[in-house]
Amino acid sequence: MIALRRGAPLLGRCVAAVTAAQPFCGAYHLVWLVRELVKSGVMGADGVLMTLMKQIAGGDLSSKNLWLAESVLDVLLDQKEWVVKSGMLVAMAVYTYLRLLVDHGTTPLLVLRQKEVDFCIAMLRERFMDCAVIGRDLVRLLQNVARIPEMELLWKDLLHNPAALSPQFTGLLQLLTARTSRKFLACRLTPDMETKLLFMTSRVRFGQQKRYQEWFQRQYLSTAESQSLRCDLIRYICGVVHPSNEVLSSDILPRWAIIGWLLTTCTSNVAASNAKLALFYDWLFFSPEKDSIMNIEPAILVMHHSMKPHPAITATLLDFMCRIIPHFFPPLESQVRQGVFNSLTFIMEKRVLAHLAPLFDNPKLDRELRSMLRERFPEFCTSPSPPHRGENGGMDNHVLDKEDGCYDTTEAAFSDDEEEVNNKGKKQREFRFQPIKEEIIEEPADITPFQDQLEDVMKEKVLQLQKASDAENQCEVMQEIVDLILEDDFDPEQMSTLASCLAELFKGHFRGDVLPDDITEESLEESVCKPVCLVFRNLCTMQEDNSGFSVLLDMLAELYQKQPKIGYHLLYYLKASKAAMGKMSLYESFAQATALGDLHTCLMMDMKACQEDDVRLLCYLTPSIYSQFPDETLRSGELLNMIVAVIDSTQLQELMCHVMMGNLVMFRKDSVLNILIQSLDWETFEQYSTWQLFLAHSIAMETIIPILHHLKYKEHPEALSCLLLQLRREKPSEDMVKMVLSRPCHHDDQFTTSILRHWASKHDDTLAEHIKTQLIKNNNQPRKRQSLRSSSSKLAQLTLEQILEHLDNLRLSLTHTKNSFFSQTPILQALQHVQASCDEAHKMRYSDLFALAEEYEDFQSKPLKSRRKAAPASSPRSRKGAAPPATEEESVSSSASEEEDSKPKAPKRKRKGSSAVGSDSD
Repeated sequence: MIALRRGAPLLGRCVAAVTAAQPFCGAYHLVWLVRELVKSGVMGADGVLMTLMKQIAGGDLSSKNLWLAESVLDVLLDQKEWVVKSGMLVAMAVYTYLRLLVDHGTTPLLVLRQKEVDFCIAMLRERFMDCAVIGRDLVRLLQNVARIPEMELLWKDLLHNPAALSPQFTGLLQLLTARTSRKFLACRLTPDMETKLLFMTSRVRFGQQKRYQEWFQRQYLSTAESQSLRCDLIRYICGVVHPSNEVLSSDILPRWAIIGWLLTTCTSNVAASNAKLALFYDWLFFSPEKDSIMNIEPAILVMHHSMKPHPAITATLLDFMCRIIPHFFPPLESQVRQGVFNSLTFIMEKRVLAHLAPLFDNPKLDRELRSMLRERFPEFCTSPSPPHRGENGGMDNHVLDKEDGCYDTTEAAFSDDEEEVNNKGKKQREFRFQPIKEEIIEEPADITPFQDQLEDVMKEKVLQLQKASDAENQCEVMQEIVDLILEDDFDPEQMSTLASCLAELFKGHFRGDVLPDDITEESLEESVCKPVCLVFRNLCTMQEDNSGFSVLLDMLAELYQKQPKIGYHLLYYLKASKAAMGKMSLYESFAQATALGDLHTCLMMDMKACQEDDVRLLCYLTPSIYSQFPDETLRSGELLNMIVAVIDSTQLQELMCHVMMGNLVMFRKDSVLNILIQSLDWETFEQYSTWQLFLAHSIAMETIIPILHHLKYKEHPEALSCLLLQLRREKPSEDMVKMVLSRPCHHDDQFTTSILRHWASKHDDTLAEHIKTQLIKNNNQPRKRQSLRSSSSKLAQLTLEQILEHLDNLRLSLTHTKNSFFSQTPILQALQHVQASCDEAHKMRYSDLFALAEEYEDFQSKPLKSRRKAAPASSPRSRKGAAPPATEEESVSSSASEEEDSKPKAPKRKRKGSSAVGSDSD
């Protein structure tokens, strides 16, 4: 029992880790163990129970989730006397089960719902002040279940007889003016949901969130009952996810974008209404003294940024904001109006938006809505006068409506002419608040809050580490700390506290550049002689089946939670240190030991952190990361985009050299096409860098030539120009020619004509054969196309008319040149064959093209001797030599060609064309 008492907090972390990795693996045994801990009154068991409660997902009616909800509720009911001793446990349990009641309204779940109602009513009536610490979100949850008879009675007491619940309770306003603590908002998301949301809001770049959102949608939001989960997510994002200035000023996915996605994908009217209330809930009784700007910021930014792409979203949110004032609770209408007014005023004071008039009085909004906004908020519907007026005495709306008005810290003003010119060619980017960079002031490490929680021996060593004057002494003490961790009697409960101490003591090691300026063996070894590297070094010397190996991994995982930079520092150590040679796979064990538990996610997060801190180090690590973890790095363009987004031309050239020397492989045949397609949405330099790196590899052009179907001449000039320059170095293959010809014909798109013209001058005979093949295939198979259509043919969409159009453009481009491409026999034969079977419309449209075939037919019909005499004077296509194609065949004394040429009748020539069809068709 003593062991259980000491191990309760550790068990809480184990419950979180096990259930996060495999939510219901061994859940029965976990619930049994928690029940026994509660029965025995083990210290810290309330924390374990709250951790287990967090695993109950909202919006999930699966049998396993319902079983867990009922099992935890049974523990709470059976041990009620023990439960009420912990006010926080009472509040957390009431918050959890009030929320779950919304999901459990169907007939099969009425028995469970009644148990939940009985529990919540008992706690609210007997321990109301414990529950009151929840704050305003308690009212929101009670509103959602107020129609349940028992809840309705409680609701009436809440409104009209508050003293019946507690003498200290003065009424509804007492709850509504109290901001809900983060711990309650976070308790309704499972650890996995929380990890994924935090990853998206701290690591994913704006514009690259689609695949993460699709994964989240499939995992948690794909069922009808999951609609109710959106409120939990929105409340969590508004109240818990408060990014730092560094994140706000970066291109990380902003909170408003995730909330906008949650709103636009909502399919239930009830869920949509509740989601809007969740978004505006902190506005209703907002007080600048008590509440945070971060809680109200997402709503205003969702409306601002949705005005252009989704004006209906902005309109419905503004309408909701207006109508909630009189309808939320009529007796408190004046307080709600004041709360919304305070929110809007604070938003302008903090420069979240420079002005509100472009939002409230926008022409895209309905006239009735604009009128209602002017009536409700006249103070915000007129723009203040700018410092410098235009001719009309006011500032144009379009200046205020720019995207860079968001988080603007300066007065709105017209841009300079020079600035306008410089911005014309750039892709539109999202600009957000740019905080003033303050000089970092080194403060001494403060471990006072943690040191007293350590055992005496460990506390002494940590204090020695703090006092150590140089790196060598620090390393010696750190090794002694590692030795203590590896001892059998080390208490794992101290791991988290020790990690907090070390993260504070080593914070200076994670500032500044890691990679030395002059990279030599000596400088690299010196750079990895930091105390934190002692943990890495000990891991490298151990076997994975050693018990100490897992203990040190746990230590690193705890340290990783306190200091995320430890991840890329480990990668650097594994590459730079001689002691770690061949041990790069150790990072995979580390990734699996972290709370993320996934190599790909952990690697991407660490490389992103490295990208933000040190681009040189990112480039240094790139070869080893790609070679050691090919399945994680080559399967998507995520890491590649991180690299090309920040490197300069020198670093690009260095990476290309690594590729050509065989030290680095960044593309694989099975995934390169997909990555190049992904890159089409990147910035111009990022795309050019990607193509340069691709061209440094020896990957056949046939592998990536299907990308042509995704390229539009106005939208993808970077990829088209790189592809054009590479194709001109290639000898055309049949697939290349087919893909080039399958591009849509447009008078401004010269891609196909330019590459065909180049091939016509360098590889005329090869090109002629391939074009003949495509002409005859597409002329001979119009009725078979539907039955033979495959995934590749769906992309190709190659038609006879398309080929003829491109050939005619090629003919026009060669008109005033000496190029004899259209005098070649394969081309003329193919045109003759197409002319014989195509309709009159095509004959008329491409008459000049078919005229070449007619001249060829007339020439073929002459007797052999007269052709020999007349050829030099009469054949307009004898540009390459003195004789036309037929006499060239004669000059080689080909008996087959002589035999064919000696047949003057037209039907015979047509049969010759049909035989060509037979030989070249599928």
